[in-house]
Amino acid sequence: MNELLSSTREALTKTGNESSDFDLNKNVVLPKDRKLRPAAVLAPIILGQNGYDLILTKRSSALKHHPGQIAFPGGKKEKTDVDLIDTALREAHEEIGIPRVYTEVLGTFASHETITGFTVTPVVALVKQEFEFQVDTGEVAEAFRVPLSHVLETSNYVIESRLWRGQRRYYYVVPYGPYYIWGATARILRAWTDLINLN
Repeated sequence: MNELLSSTREALTKTGNESSDFDLNKNVVLPKDRKLRPAAVLAPIILGQNGYDLILTKRSSALKHHPGQIAFPGGKKEKTDVDLIDTALREAHEEIGIPRVYTEVLGTFASHETITGFTVTPVVALVKQEFEFQVDTGEVAEAFRVPLSHVLETSNYVIESRLWRGQRRYYYVVPYGPYYIWGATARILRAWTDLINLN
């Protein structure tokens, strides 16, 4: 299972391509003058009983953006944040209680544009020891772990669609048990998976 961690470290050295919620919808033309707000998410990897796990959250249904969806801990960049890595670490501590001192930042992947107008930088970090989830119930309904091997396996991805603003929209899904992982989270994970498999 250490192979996945090594492969991730290698993937983080590659440039990669920026992704967006519209990648599977080639008919969508995004305005060139659109203004995107900077944000960051933390992809926390932690050693579990059967290899490395990825920590994810289920967002509160009361949130304005992406309510009830499976997501990485994260959020928009604040003026007090030094950079987007600082944003990701701060948000992960605030949302689910990951102590900064437990984390080793491995790097960042190319940014992802969301349908809600954010440009999100995924920050990958190794959580070096166990901790207890301390969930901010105003933002997070649940925090949980999923095997890293599951979300970094191409064959576990499917493409689904639904109607959005009168048009059919296609997106990646990587389901795990009761968790329906889709949208920006699944797209970021798929980009990560593709970089690992890139020869």
